[in-house]
Amino acid sequence: MEQVPSSQIVPPPVPRILGLDHGARRIGVAISDELGLTAQPLLTIVHTNPRNDLRSLGRLLRRYTCAEIVLGWPIHLSGDRSPRAIAAEKFADSLRAEFQLPVHLWDERLSTAEAHRHLDATGRGARDRKDVIDQVAAVLILQSWLDAHR
Repeated sequence: MEQVPSSQIVPPPVPRILGLDHGARRIGVAISDELGLTAQPLLTIVHTNPRNDLRSLGRLLRRYTCAEIVLGWPIHLSGDRSPRAIAAEKFADSLRAEFQLPVHLWDERLSTAEAHRHLDATGRGARDRKDVIDQVAAVLILQSWLDAHR
């Protein structure tokens, strides 16, 4: 049997982590790098219906070989569950059932406010934010989770 030179061996893809900021109208999506060190913005999904949202996320999970999902959990500053937190918990259950992957709820208190501060620092105007604010929030959620789990 012929041996394959090491320069021709392609390593298997490294599992990545998908970060989500689940809002009432949009889902911000971020992805970890191959080393699991940093989060990068990916895209924003505009809600159409739950089935289409899951289908879009499934394509991303397969394309990027994701092994886990981190979902922002918007609890109140007091630690109590907000209506959006309850919606995120239900969405997490849907993700687990659909994809059989670990889904981690991660405290996202103030992530959107922090995302606005980041965009202020770049000079991005309010009209330019709608398309990226959810992605920036997803990056902040995922990066916080990655930093805590290093």
